[in-house]
Amino acid sequence: MTRWGILATGHIASRFAEDLRLVPDAELVAVGSRAVESARRFADTYGAKRAYGSWVELAADPEVDAIYVATPHSAHYEAAMTCLTAGRAVLLEKPFTLDLATSTELVETARAAGVFLMEAMWMRLNPMILRVVELIADGAIGAVTGVRADFGVAGPFAPEHRMRNAALGGGALLDLGIYPISLAHLLLGVPQHIRSWAQLGPEGTDENTGILFGYDTGALATLSCGMVGLSGQTASITGTTGRIDLPEPFFRPGSVTLHRAGAEPETLVADGAGNGYQYEAIEVQRCLAAGLTESPAVSHATTLEVMALLDMVREQIGVRYV
Repeated sequence: MTRWGILATGHIASRFAEDLRLVPDAELVAVGSRAVESARRFADTYGAKRAYGSWVELAADPEVDAIYVATPHSAHYEAAMTCLTAGRAVLLEKPFTLDLATSTELVETARAAGVFLMEAMWMRLNPMILRVVELIADGAIGAVTGVRADFGVAGPFAPEHRMRNAALGGGALLDLGIYPISLAHLLLGVPQHIRSWAQLGPEGTDENTGILFGYDTGALATLSCGMVGLSGQTASITGTTGRIDLPEPFFRPGSVTLHRAGAEPETLVADGAGNGYQYEAIEVQRCLAAGLTESPAVSHATTLEVMALLDMVREQIGVRYV
């Protein structure tokens, strides 16, 4: 049995708690928040035994094996460091932190302490996404020549909203753009060429961002994210002999459609259970049972490579987090 703690009590924490009920040998035992009243309400709702009014108290609980950190990403570094230094395994919401430097520091801390740490990039553990990777590896569409993915939301967001606040890592890139970038990275790796452009809002955070990755193989990834209009939130992967289309939302697709040259399209349908967060909890538990300190599926190297790409895009579009 893996005994879980959840740090933070917002929407994503709630969805994770719901899905934890679907995970064999998982038990939610404690919740931590900066407000004890919020922690108590969350614990009552999801059946946790204990509620703490500080992150330190949660991390110090000897009956907690792993902690899911679901704070806004501007607090990821502090929250994760609190848990790691207390010796708790950490599943840390994406993006790891606001930049590569602090993400690297977390990884180095975890490695030095021999404590498990994994980014909660649920897309990389989604069964349909893994099936897409498998199809490509089997040659279903030939060599990948292009990836297209978009993630735009409608807004508008009030000036005080975290999505517009530079101090909180606001803007489209970290919250939304990490998904198209991660998909391109998953399928094509680190690009050799990067070009980015963005419309910035009055707070200096990106509202509408376009990204082009170029690879020495000749492959291209055309990516976009924004918070000025609801996009299709779809993705398409083109190969030399076919194509795979991922419908909305592409990062957790209910199905994928395979187009092979000269054949009728084939649609593969996903299991509809849960919100999709259960797979990351299952992976954490699998790794802990095997005595691993990082996941092969969402490795430290993967997380740091994606953070480096986010840093490079942010530099090109002129966004600074203060």
